[in-house]
Amino acid sequence: MSHFVPNRGGIDTSIQSYLEADHQVLFLAVKAEFDTETIRLWSGDYDLTIDGASYLGVGTLLSISNIEDTLELKSSGLSVALAGMDATVLNLALTENYQNRLITVYLGYLSGGTDTTVGTMTLFKGRMQSMVINDDPSGSTITVDAENRLIDLQRPSNLRYTKESQQYISAGDTCFDRVQSLQDKEIIWGRASSNTGGGGGGGGGGGDNGHIFREKQR
Repeated sequence: MSHFVPNRGGIDTSIQSYLEADHQVLFLAVKAEFDTETIRLWSGDYDLTIDGASYLGVGTLLSISNIEDTLELKSSGLSVALAGMDATVLNLALTENYQNRLITVYLGYLSGGTDTTVGTMTLFKGRMQSMVINDDPSGSTITVDAENRLIDLQRPSNLRYTKESQQYISAGDTCFDRVQSLQDKEIIWGRASSNTGGGGGGGGGGGDNGHIFREKQR
């Protein structure tokens, strides 16, 4: 485990010692960032403050699928399910724009016998892709499928080496202002120019330079 700690991203330094402890009080927490508000839930049965924000305790109503963590640079998804939701939460799920909104899953540690958070580490951070709502007389279950943020690497940027794209990235930058004028521009290199003035000696010099250039190209 001691070799794992320095290499695992997202680990709070305050909890490194707890990773090797014989007895650990662990919890899971989820933060879903919608447009109108951020939903924060955790696996306990009371409200908990994590990094200054209040997380609603939903106990066993919260379930999270297995999280795959490999050495390969690839996107691995997960599912987060919340059961027994009331009409308020159900209405939020039905009306909110959720696609591509951020969702984060944390693994946290509690100080033994207290509700004090020792620290957290990020297990997963990605974007919500789909949402399924199962409604029955006993309550509603909302399941959100998310893809790891590495999925962004597979999306085209739709940016080009043009003035317009550069202005989108950095307004006022002029480095691509003349790109369009270069498209059909003829650049004379290694041969005499038709505009060369002077006597025959000058022209002959230009021809010799072109000959030398062609020889080097061979």
